[in-house]
Amino acid sequence: MPDSSTEVTAAGIARLAGVGRAAVSNWRRRHPDFPKPVGGTEASPSFALPEVEQWLRDQGKLAEVPLRERVWQQLSGHPDGAVTALVHAGCALLLVRDRPTAWLEIAAVSDARMAEVLPVALDHVLTNRFGEGRAVPTPTASALLPSVPLLRATAELAAEAGTRQAFDFLFGRQLDANPRQYTLTPPGLAELMADLAQPAGDTVRRGGGSDSRTVLDPAAGTGALLCAVGRPTALYAQEADPGLSALTALRLALHTQGSGADAPTLTARTGDTLRTDAFPGLTVDTVLCHPPFNERNWGHDDLAYDPRWEYGFPARTESELAWVQHALAHLREGGTAVVLMPPAAASRRSGRRIRADLLRRGALRAVIALPAGAAPPYGIPLHIWVLRKPGAGRPPAPELLVVDAAESEASGAPAGRDRLDWPAVRGAVLDAWTPFDAPGRREPVEERPGTSRAVPVIELLDDDVDLAPARHLPPPATGGDAAELARVRERLDDTLRLTARLTPPPAVPGEQARRPVTTVGELARAGALHLRTGSGAGSGTAPVLTEHDVLAGTGPSGTPSAPAGSPEEEPLLLEPGDVVVPVVGGGSVARVVDEATAGAVLGRNLQLLRPDPAALDPWFLAGFLRGTANNRQASSYASTATRLDARRIQVPRLPLDEQRRYGERFSALAAFEDALREAGRLGGQLVQGMYDGLTDGSVAPE
Repeated sequence: MPDSSTEVTAAGIARLAGVGRAAVSNWRRRHPDFPKPVGGTEASPSFALPEVEQWLRDQGKLAEVPLRERVWQQLSGHPDGAVTALVHAGCALLLVRDRPTAWLEIAAVSDARMAEVLPVALDHVLTNRFGEGRAVPTPTASALLPSVPLLRATAELAAEAGTRQAFDFLFGRQLDANPRQYTLTPPGLAELMADLAQPAGDTVRRGGGSDSRTVLDPAAGTGALLCAVGRPTALYAQEADPGLSALTALRLALHTQGSGADAPTLTARTGDTLRTDAFPGLTVDTVLCHPPFNERNWGHDDLAYDPRWEYGFPARTESELAWVQHALAHLREGGTAVVLMPPAAASRRSGRRIRADLLRRGALRAVIALPAGAAPPYGIPLHIWVLRKPGAGRPPAPELLVVDAAESEASGAPAGRDRLDWPAVRGAVLDAWTPFDAPGRREPVEERPGTSRAVPVIELLDDDVDLAPARHLPPPATGGDAAELARVRERLDDTLRLTARLTPPPAVPGEQARRPVTTVGELARAGALHLRTGSGAGSGTAPVLTEHDVLAGTGPSGTPSAPAGSPEEEPLLLEPGDVVVPVVGGGSVARVVDEATAGAVLGRNLQLLRPDPAALDPWFLAGFLRGTANNRQASSYASTATRLDARRIQVPRLPLDEQRRYGERFSALAAFEDALREAGRLGGQLVQGMYDGLTDGSVAPE
């Protein structure tokens, strides 16, 4: 085996064979000829991918793995690391797209010869696309040699899916595999920020993106913000991490045309933006920025006299206000900056003088509070600041727009990661911003109680200069008026009566005789049911049934998670009679899909059990999945979260008629549980409505 052979972990072997990791551990113990570890650690060994594939093939265990999965295994197990491998793959994809004939000629030679000739061809396309001093260095022949099989497979994937889609898939897998290593800007948020940067008076494309011209992202990260900009003339990106900077540059290059007069200029640089600005003197039409939050070592001691601090020298604890002023320093007069900010930046005492000057000079135009879950950290409702570079002869803006999308009904599902209705959030924000930013506006902007208001700047210039939107919005209609509360009370009465009717009869002692049992895994192998795991992927309009929906007993509330332009993954659509269980978190929860939920996409961290109705009753299966002892036996506690292995859950072997007797009782229990949940929801609504009504005067104490 060559030293440069790709390595794969036990998890990767399980993915290749379409089994769980426990099966791989069993194979290692039971089969003396199983490949020996070639790397990793004793607790997490790695194996040579060619040896593993051959062993699985000899055993008849190698599943029909999609091409993109094989490419990912090669990339993730690359001897020089996944980032290096992905950079090489991106360079090759750029060559495949911009010089396809040259690629075909190079790919026709041997691996060793291919590694020798590739650097010259890659240097040509990289220089043509990025110029000198680029963030993507030309790989050497020795560095490319271990990557040649990967590059051939990546080109094959590009022929199947497209160069941009192939890179997006591999880059997305890398981000998913290392969630703590990267700070992500979700696509919905990136589209909203790009729309807010739209030049005043232009038509906003509600589908996401805008027709900006020259655009800078000084904290480019994964490049999501610049990818959301439609038809730019020039893109500028700076990122401190060299590997991420190269990947982002390649992503942007593959998202734009590679040559021709209409191709935008693309300049990507590596470096610490605040300490070493890669674009001194550059002014652009738009700055989009998702900066790092709460940095203490941002250069406070070294940058005291930096000319960028036009609105005041930021305190050591106000790194975000340094990024805001950096963005303003790179704008032309009248240009727009859209910056993602932590909510504390709107109210911290240490930043009040800079906030006040931003307001007095008309640089800060809007503060928008987003629902929690919009971006990391997902538990905090982040803010968007919209800024505009003041110009000579332009009077300062007399108002600041404040928008609270966090409290808007547009946020749709309960706040949290992957549960935001981004089209609705974007629509609510732009419905407030577009009329406020209309050129030559003379009419006052309509206030929307609890959602948006144009606040006179003079009202904000007090001792605190607190810009948190919720503090300046008229209170929303509470729903606590007497008529509405009467309707809630009637529904609660009806639900409580239903709950009383559905209360289970007294329990009758049963026989404790031991029944023959089987496991879900054995039923799956016998064909009595099919097991699938959800990904939430899909490109259509079908909603996604999320883990939260199953736990809360609500309807599908998620949106497909596949990024635009990635190779389409076939969505797993639910059918009536399917049984869905959460994989992570423990607890006995199972849901039988009804007609109302059928057609939704199965979300992440959910497992689907699709029983054969001629062999298994779905309610019978769901009931035994919920048994506490059964769940404990089938759960693992290897990490900080409990994980359920549904294959290990035991089910008694019973005739179908007997299954249906159990199923009827389990179905009745589920209906009782739903009624209790609805009664609790209505009771909470009534109680809060009474509090609100009594405190705001819409309900009398009598």
